[in-house]
Amino acid sequence: MKLYYAAGACSLSPHIVALEAGLPVELEKVDTKAKRTASGEDFWQINPKGYVPALRLDSGEVLTEGPVIVQYLADLKPESGLAPANGTAARYRLQEVLGYINSELHKTYSPLFKPETPDAVRAERKEYLRKRYALLEQRLATHEWLVGDQFTAADAYLFTVTNWAQHVSLDLADFPAILAFQKRVAARPNVQSALKAEGLLKAA
Repeated sequence: MKLYYAAGACSLSPHIVALEAGLPVELEKVDTKAKRTASGEDFWQINPKGYVPALRLDSGEVLTEGPVIVQYLADLKPESGLAPANGTAARYRLQEVLGYINSELHKTYSPLFKPETPDAVRAERKEYLRKRYALLEQRLATHEWLVGDQFTAADAYLFTVTNWAQHVSLDLADFPAILAFQKRVAARPNVQSALKAEGLLKAA
């Protein structure tokens, strides 16, 4: 399998999940502005949506959308516990949280990365994010992880998007449980490996 990624983008989430599951995944960096891969491929031809992540399966098919890719990877190694079994209440809870992060956090961050976004819109988006983080703060104040009692694909996704806060000057000081969660996830060996591989953390 080959994972098309951009350093620090939402593709970090399936990268982490692949490492946590012990799955051999080849990495291919994408220039998201030029839409070219590191090996010179036209990324539009790989993913017509034009964004990462994209996962080329061994069959040659390409799977897109981060929340789907992380579940696919987790299901390849069910013993990893990265996703509860399909059809269980816990699996629907995982999908519920992945959907929440995707629609309420991930997409809300997007305009904050665009220099042309007006200040008023930036302020409104940041306030919206704080309201959405408040719900997750409640969960993480009493639970180590988002779903069940172990690290799952949802935690990888939340860690990835919340890392963006520092890049858009979003102050999360009012969310101590979220900040503690970020440190907890960052300390995981496989997360460290993913960050180093993407050039986000200098090797020791």
